[in-house]
Amino acid sequence: MSRILVIDDDRSLLRALTIALSARGNEVVVARAAAEGIAQVSLTTPDVVILDLGLPDMDGVEVCRRIRQWTQVPIIVLSAAASEGRKVTALDAGADDYVTKPFGMAELEARLRVALRRTAPAPGSPPVICVGRLEVDLLHHMARVDGAGVDLTAKEFDLLAFLARHAGKVCTHQMILHEVWGSTYSNESHYLRVYAHRLRRKLGEAGYMLRTQPGIGYQLADEPS
Repeated sequence: MSRILVIDDDRSLLRALTIALSARGNEVVVARAAAEGIAQVSLTTPDVVILDLGLPDMDGVEVCRRIRQWTQVPIIVLSAAASEGRKVTALDAGADDYVTKPFGMAELEARLRVALRRTAPAPGSPPVICVGRLEVDLLHHMARVDGAGVDLTAKEFDLLAFLARHAGKVCTHQMILHEVWGSTYSNESHYLRVYAHRLRRKLGEAGYMLRTQPGIGYQLADEPS
């Protein structure tokens, strides 16, 4: 059973989500305003947060930023705005996914499954992958550069772990989106731009290891290009 926190001021939507998600064995916690939602993240330690951007007391993007100050819980954003710019802003603030209203429950449930999934070592794969200065601990979901820990969100770690498993190889946009986000994300290339930028920033001096192959994809390599 997963604990899902829904932060939204639409009572009808809250009721529908509570009924649907509870029927599938989840514990659902609701908050109708940003301040209450931020408090509930701390009090209830949810496994995933579903966050509406159009809250009455604070923009949802700012809620993402504040939640990210102390926790890496997966955040799925809900919004009526379908523009790529709005999506990129939310993702850059720390969201893991973006769902446009109106949406179907099947789609939301699929995205919840992806958000809740954690990268697990494949049978026979080493628990720690070393690529130059970088260590990726698949068992404990941790990354280190020169022995120092790197603070990553769950989805940032998933992306880094996938690239580390294929170190030295060019991974195409579609390949990464399918394996890290799921089969319904083949056209969401802006996700990769946002996450690649965030990973490079967090890797610091080792950010050069994450190479962009224009129009193709990304590559994790242990030597500067």
